[in-house]
Amino acid sequence: MELATIVVQPVIPAERFVLRPIRKSDAGLMALYTGDRRVAEATRSIPHPLPPGATEAFIARAMSTGRDQDVWVMDGSAHHLAEVLGVIGLKRMDRGQSEIGYWVAPAFWNTGFASEAVRTLVEANPQGARTIFAEVFQDNPVSARVLTNCGFEYLGDAETYSVARDSRVPTWTYLKRLG
Repeated sequence: MELATIVVQPVIPAERFVLRPIRKSDAGLMALYTGDRRVAEATRSIPHPLPPGATEAFIARAMSTGRDQDVWVMDGSAHHLAEVLGVIGLKRMDRGQSEIGYWVAPAFWNTGFASEAVRTLVEANPQGARTIFAEVFQDNPVSARVLTNCGFEYLGDAETYSVARDSRVPTWTYLKRLG
């Protein structure tokens, strides 16, 4: 019988919010935000329209012991902001590498929350990565600016499939070398 490894995610303080592990009670706000076509179409994996149970299934995967991705909620409640401002995650890859992904609810766009979350998570480096990769859709230059402002370097062009768009989408790939 193989024992599961339990990965404990830290709570990571940022200036205007904390990054905390996802919890079941986040489902309502997350479903509200990810049900927005603009959010879904900026990601690879969020479908639109959002099917019933999709958010709960995502949360269950994010909380499972066998996960390959750690997910944090940008929680602004201690600073009189919304309990869920957005989500950021790190997917474990091989050879000391991780891939970062994030979204911010449209009500909080152009507030700097994405940059603050990326910068905070990269500085904390909870997975001990030597390199962190990221990709953004080429029609989302704001997200590309978030990465370059946080010290990510442009690596090249690629493409990936977007569930919400039901098509392949051109991407820009970035990397950040740590230590």
